[in-house]
Amino acid sequence: MDWRAEIEAAAGRIAGHVRRTPVMAITLGGFPMEIKLEQLQHTGTFKARGAFNSLIKGPVPAGGVVAASGGNHGAAVGYAAASLGIPAQIFVPEMAGPSKIALIERTGAGLTVVPGQYADALEAALAHEAKTGAMQVHAYDAPGTLAGQGTLAREWDEQGLRADTVLIAVGGGGLIGGALAWWQGARKVIAVEPETSCALHAALAAGGPVDVEVSGVAANALGARRIGALCYGLAAGQGIPSVLVSDDAILDAQRLLWREARLLVEPAGATALAALLSRAYVPAPGERVAVLLCGANPAPEPVFGDRAA
Repeated sequence: MDWRAEIEAAAGRIAGHVRRTPVMAITLGGFPMEIKLEQLQHTGTFKARGAFNSLIKGPVPAGGVVAASGGNHGAAVGYAAASLGIPAQIFVPEMAGPSKIALIERTGAGLTVVPGQYADALEAALAHEAKTGAMQVHAYDAPGTLAGQGTLAREWDEQGLRADTVLIAVGGGGLIGGALAWWQGARKVIAVEPETSCALHAALAAGGPVDVEVSGVAANALGARRIGALCYGLAAGQGIPSVLVSDDAILDAQRLLWREARLLVEPAGATALAALLSRAYVPAPGERVAVLLCGANPAPEPVFGDRAA
């Protein structure tokens, strides 16, 4: 597949539907870096890019669209579907948590909460697809999703990214897969995963996708049981480094972003930064580093006065 052509086409489709998120230079924890504030995207994550690309590319059947999600993807599909006048049904696991469930409800999409983890929600979504003929919008392992997420890397280049190395958090692999598809080795990409939700790390060690146990503070965003085949092929083919970070390191990074930069992100959004702060990844002297902040939906939601946001 000509991934760069797919991403260029995706960028044209979603223009006007997604935000061009800002970038900034900052020093955090003693590390100078470039950061991209993708947590300011519609519904708080990069997921809107893949959702809009998939729905606009279509064709969408009369049954509308269906998606399984740990929370963020469902919100993005719900938002994109509402914007385009398309019916949507979202399946999420209980572990998505009240704040992300409420975010999906606010999009107006149909919502079903199922017991278990993301894999259980996906099973329910596949059953709905078979019953209704709805179009499945996969959270990460579909060309339309991955190409949409790749527009983030393309956009960052347009904004003058100077970094040699970019650190990106990994769940199912749509985001980092899109970045790898766009950069194709032009920049060094570091995969960062929680120690307790590390589907890509396990796949690279095993020589192919394998099932992993999922838990931890970022599991409702990065908790894929198995890495997507598209991401694995790109990551293995490019031989990218993969590092793991603890829950404590993720929470430390989340707190630092708020304390020093007044940037509110969920644990998944702080995971890439945690690799630097914890020294799981140590840049070489003179190496220019960038970090992607990918999600802004913490649980519980912030409270203003006596009411949640």
